Amino acid sequence: MLERELACEVSDISDWLRKFLHPIERVGFEAGTMSQHLFFGLQAEGFDVVCMEARQVNAALSAMRNKTDKNDARGIAQILRTGWFSPVHMKSREAHGLRALLSSRKALLNKTIDLANEVRGLLKIFGLRLPKTVSHGSFDDIVRPMIQMDDVLIHALVPLLDARVALYQHYLELDRRVKRAASHDEVCMRLMTVPGVGPIAALRFKAAVDDPLRFKRECA
Repeated sequence: MLERELACEVSDISDWLRKFLHPIERVGFEAGTMSQHLFFGLQAEGFDVVCMEARQVNAALSAMRNKTDKNDARGIAQILRTGWFSPVHMKSREAHGLRALLSSRKALLNKTIDLANEVRGLLKIFGLRLPKTVSHGSFDDIVRPMIQMDDVLIHALVPLLDARVALYQHYLELDRRVKRAASHDEVCMRLMTVPGVGPIAALRFKAAVDDPLRFKRECA
């Protein structure tokens, strides 16, 4: 009854939905990267919103002969009308914030390790071997004295070392934020009373479950 091609923006979608002449009972869409943005945005606009499980939607739409964006939209509307879907639990903005913080921390740590391994490999070419285990904090202090008398190594490795130091400093800052967030959270403090559970594991568990009532039951 109404078809429009719009940008994936809450304001644009809600404006067109309000222009629809008939009452709208429910708004539905397939789970994806923009799910949280659309779900909470349209919900704040006063619509009853449901996010549908992607595999079920894909299985239903696979029966269509011509798979286009337009036909997919019609198929999703039909699935929503019939109710043949499982709703997806939408994590809170807080949970997504914790996951983003943990993901950023992990990404910076991995990049720091990658640069350290690159430096190790280049040093071996020139017959310089580092100890098997070197802490992240002391890596720079060990490598720079080894190359200070070789102009070739200085020009090749100093930019890598500088980049690694910058990444490591940002990693340390995110690591402090993670530990601070865990220490200020009642659920994480309870989880960390379990042997072997630290702030990283506690925050990951909380961000994954994202259900305060379930936390209270499991941590009691």
